[in-house]
Amino acid sequence: MEMIMRYSKFVALGSIVLLCTVLSLPTFAGTQLWDFEEKHDDWEVANGDWEIKGGIYQVERGGKAEHSLVGEEDWDDYTVEAKIRLDEHNWAGVVFRAQSEMEYYVYYLNVPNNKSELWRHSKGAWDTRTAITSNIPASKKVKIENEEWLDVKVEIEGEIFKFYINGEFQGEQKDGTYKTGKIGVWAWETAASFDDVTITGDNVVDTLAVDPNHKLATTWGRLKRAF
Repeated sequence: MEMIMRYSKFVALGSIVLLCTVLSLPTFAGTQLWDFEEKHDDWEVANGDWEIKGGIYQVERGGKAEHSLVGEEDWDDYTVEAKIRLDEHNWAGVVFRAQSEMEYYVYYLNVPNNKSELWRHSKGAWDTRTAITSNIPASKKVKIENEEWLDVKVEIEGEIFKFYINGEFQGEQKDGTYKTGKIGVWAWETAASFDDVTITGDNVVDTLAVDPNHKLATTWGRLKRAF
């Protein structure tokens, strides 16, 4: 009987240790992707005429700061990526840390000047905004032009934002006004197309692993790497 009791205590202690070990493992980033091959009801149009055509999210050329948002207001540090094509006119980009329809950051491409820009929008009107920087010259042979797909990425960590076009680092900026927020796509008096919008972050719920077996294998691989 004493041996059985000792064994039971040992099993219980082992279970507690295992549980504590699992709970102490580092968290892993989740990823969400919108490829627009089907209707996405989670996107909310703030301003402009937006629709999905042929697996691409498009906005007609219209007014100032036309944008559409998706996601959670409590998303904080993350990486947002999108394929962008400026079909007509000059300015389009990605929104991040959107607190509301009028409070957000936007990093956008500038065709005529072959550069990119970072602005902070605030309450008032669609064009109420402040330039964090309006001059990030395209570097490393990046050419910003109409009717060409460009891969745009913004890495957001704390107050630091890093910008990439076609995988090439374009610059880094700092601002601490908005701590969390949704992501989105954006255009200014420009017809533009967007595809494969992606977000990856520690507090982003992962929606890519739809196959339970694949998800289990991925989780097991992470656990093995952790040890």
